Amino acid sequence: MPGYRGGRPNQSMLPGGAAASLERAVGSNRGRSGGTAGMEAGGPRRRLVHLDLKGAPPRASYLAEVLPLLRALGATGLLLEYEDTFPYAGPLEPLRAPHAYSPGEVRAVLSQARAQGLEVVPLVQTFGHMEFVLKHKEFAHLREVEVFPNALNPHKEESRALVKAMIDQVMAQHEDLKWFHIGCDEVYYLGEGEESKQWLQQQDNTPEKLCLSHIKAVASCVASSYPTVTPIVWDDMLRGISEETLAESGVPQLVQPMIWDYAADLDVEGKVHLIEKYRRCGFSKVWFASAFKGATGVNQSLTLIGHHLKNHLQWLEVASSSPADVLEGIALTGWQRYDHFSVLCELLPVAIPSLAVCLQALKNGGYSEKIKENVEKLLGMSNLETDTFMSTSLGTFPGSNILTLVTQVSFYLKSSVDELLERNRYVTGWFSPYHRKRKIIHPIIMHHFQPDAVSLLSKWNAVVQDLQAAMEQVFHKCTVEEWLEENVHPSLQKLQQVVDDLDKAIKAQQ
Repeated sequence: MPGYRGGRPNQSMLPGGAAASLERAVGSNRGRSGGTAGMEAGGPRRRLVHLDLKGAPPRASYLAEVLPLLRALGATGLLLEYEDTFPYAGPLEPLRAPHAYSPGEVRAVLSQARAQGLEVVPLVQTFGHMEFVLKHKEFAHLREVEVFPNALNPHKEESRALVKAMIDQVMAQHEDLKWFHIGCDEVYYLGEGEESKQWLQQQDNTPEKLCLSHIKAVASCVASSYPTVTPIVWDDMLRGISEETLAESGVPQLVQPMIWDYAADLDVEGKVHLIEKYRRCGFSKVWFASAFKGATGVNQSLTLIGHHLKNHLQWLEVASSSPADVLEGIALTGWQRYDHFSVLCELLPVAIPSLAVCLQALKNGGYSEKIKENVEKLLGMSNLETDTFMSTSLGTFPGSNILTLVTQVSFYLKSSVDELLERNRYVTGWFSPYHRKRKIIHPIIMHHFQPDAVSLLSKWNAVVQDLQAAMEQVFHKCTVEEWLEENVHPSLQKLQQVVDDLDKAIKAQQ
């Protein structure tokens, strides 16, 4: 996924300086109206919401609730990155995760998307980020570098056959597709496999040409089997390649690049120049890719809306500064993991307010108080904050209770437990690890903190119980377990252990 370069928010994105800088960014875009071929009311005409299903894939029933909201907010389509949640069959069945959607669930989601007028663009990785395939022993021999499961060996005929089989199975579930995203981002260690090293020793061969030859092979496969479908590729592997090499490769005639950048301060002028370069090379259209979540920290649990809003306002600047007919659309990415093996970042329900703000900004060509009020109305929120993580208002959108409880846990669980265990003088002074190990407790001191510890544990157990129940409505058990183990258990178990040790010490005194 295009995620490694997301980075953490810098100081200008954090509460404090955020309000003023956001108002400046908003002011510069407010009220702009475009009139270009790929634009409407100042924003891109096609707005795809990216669902990254390689982590915390929502239940099909939750997606059915969310799709009408996405449409109401201004989405025109979905970019569905199935990864291991697609119901692959036959020789590809090992790719299918235990919690993968059934063929019936996929059909239901696609049918619901159609009913809402949402165009679907499937995404299947075919070069880099192939961990979900190459981690399996059945396919490990197709790795570019033997010990790394990220990149596919582009020299093997079997690699192309694998990619074709994956594309064919996904295509078979979808009707009337116009676009199909073939990934191809962040192909790390390309050229470092043994076959690649031999290939690169031949005259005029370069890693860039190796990359382009595989993209061309995959795109040609799509073109020959599905002539009405246009392949899309992430653009990062193309950016540094010379115009001459790109033009000679034949790739520009086969694919549309999706230019991605998730920064709040992206280089508008640089993007405009990049678009001009791609046009000169022969690409007829380009896509943009912004982010509404999953780009400000690999283990981020809450979404800082201000960062993502500024990212979208910058993309609007790029759109208004680019040739009229160049933009096909924009995908609002919502990364759920930085790669197949990383931890979860913000859950989809947590980021729906951010998605709502970003969609509305794109649809209206900017962001204003009036648009903010419209977002609040659509989400059932009384006070939407963009320049701080804290959200005091409850919402009525699907999964809003998860946002409320995750906010509570993220802000207060660790801090309240640390306050008791590390900054309460009675605990640090009279119930240290030394005391706990030997079950030593002064009977008088015990009364100073035992009630607080028991009360705090009881409070958090109740909150976590509510959160678990809310999450189970939206996610499979494996997602709930993973999120709780990463974000709740470390602090809660420390607190539980102190209460247990206190009980043991008191019993030892009797």
